[in-house]
Amino acid sequence: MPRLKDKYQNEVVPAMQQAFHYSSPMQIPKVEKIVLNMGVGDVKDNPKAVENAAAAMSLVAGQKAVITKARKSVSAFKLREGMNIGCKVTLRGNRMYDFLDKFINVSLPRVRDFRGVSPNAFDGRGNYAIGVREQLIFPEIDYDKIDRIRGMDIIIVTTSKTDEEARELLRLLGMPFGK
Repeated sequence: MPRLKDKYQNEVVPAMQQAFHYSSPMQIPKVEKIVLNMGVGDVKDNPKAVENAAAAMSLVAGQKAVITKARKSVSAFKLREGMNIGCKVTLRGNRMYDFLDKFINVSLPRVRDFRGVSPNAFDGRGNYAIGVREQLIFPEIDYDKIDRIRGMDIIIVTTSKTDEEARELLRLLGMPFGK
């Protein structure tokens, strides 16, 4: 069993039950999935960029990345419908807990001038979004093998009804919220 899942069951569930006075243990929020998304803007200049980005994301997530395609043509960006424009990975179950543990305890402390993540990045339904400026914070990425530094979006989807519940859930799991 992943370390963070064990922490959730033994520490977070009782703390959430006590803090929010849930009548049933099924009401206690949990992390449902984590979605990693990476847009690749230089596709028209470098067609291999999407494959390189997908390979890097697969290393980070521990699961094969899916290449996303453009839904519409946008002439201002020289984008045609069906072009490869990015990649994404959806993590659930044990892989999700392993990734979240690695992200909180290993990758976030490697960010330069890190003062905590924003406590205001919730969407109103208990989901949390983080933007990472460079993929080099993940220990699996070899600096010499990447062609370009890219950022990625990390969305943590919870079963919380409110942002307050989700913030407390993530805080108890170890998310370092700043001011």
